Amino acid sequence: MSPVTPTCQLLDRQALDYRGWLWVAPPDDPWLGDAGGTVWSTDAAIAATWRARGVTVHDDLNADPGVPPGAVLFWPKAHALGEWWLLALCRALPAGTPLQVVGENQGGIRRVLKVLAALGLGCRKRDSARRCTLFETRVGAVPLDPDAVWTQFEAAGLTLASHPGVFGHGKLDDGTRLLLDHLPAGLGQDGERLLDVGCGDGVIAAYLARRGGAVTALDVNAFAVEATRRTLSANDLDGRVLASDVYAALDAQERFAAIVSNPPFHQERRIDYGPTARLIEQAPRHLEPGGSLWLVANAFLPYADRLEAAFGGFSIITDDGRFRVYRAVRR
Repeated sequence: MSPVTPTCQLLDRQALDYRGWLWVAPPDDPWLGDAGGTVWSTDAAIAATWRARGVTVHDDLNADPGVPPGAVLFWPKAHALGEWWLLALCRALPAGTPLQVVGENQGGIRRVLKVLAALGLGCRKRDSARRCTLFETRVGAVPLDPDAVWTQFEAAGLTLASHPGVFGHGKLDDGTRLLLDHLPAGLGQDGERLLDVGCGDGVIAAYLARRGGAVTALDVNAFAVEATRRTLSANDLDGRVLASDVYAALDAQERFAAIVSNPPFHQERRIDYGPTARLIEQAPRHLEPGGSLWLVANAFLPYADRLEAAFGGFSIITDDGRFRVYRAVRR
């Protein structure tokens, strides 16, 4: 099968046998499966796609990928996340393992040269095409631990865990702040079952758990799942946190008094309304009768029609010109 993404098109033109290699943070490009090897991904949706194709997938932050003949890291949008991946690979793979790093030029792939130099790893440019660049090096011992990139900050009266791979790294998002400020005072106070979809650093889940809610938190990103677990622990709060592509990890019969969410609309550098569309469309089946969906989004995003179609009506609780807080109730 011919590759469809620019990065895989660049890999495809290499005179190199990639069979058995480890694909790290890869795109959804079937060419990789045809080339063979295993996948290491922290995205639950991408991991599920590769498993469905019969590919061995590692989805844990501390995965043991074995001893592959080589690895290819697909450089992410967040440079600090790319640096974490390099540190993780140096910890997980034997010294001397061939490592290639590929990415789109507009995504800052050229920064890899400086990053690898700072880690004491040599690097050379192997090829460029399709507005992408491919570098190669070898894994080696480095003096930094990937866990050192975890930090904490204070917001909304909570201690929040933060990681470069999580939305709003190091600060409370203004949209989330607006949502929290407009949640009803009684929400969660009677031990209601509450669901946070797209939990990020766990601020919404912890805020609701502090009120007394029985909280379940979901996120497609393994870094966010770990951040939310750390946030709950740092605040001595309880909650269930699951890696999930929207509602995929939930039992079909589970129902909640409320779903509260600040959903993402970007996938790397492109806009992707798909996850939020599913969040809205499937919300009624995960709500108790009379249960409500609370959603904050950029004011320009086209969610009103989807809320109308799913719930038959909705309310705009507040609109500050940048963000809107929506409420929709299951009839």
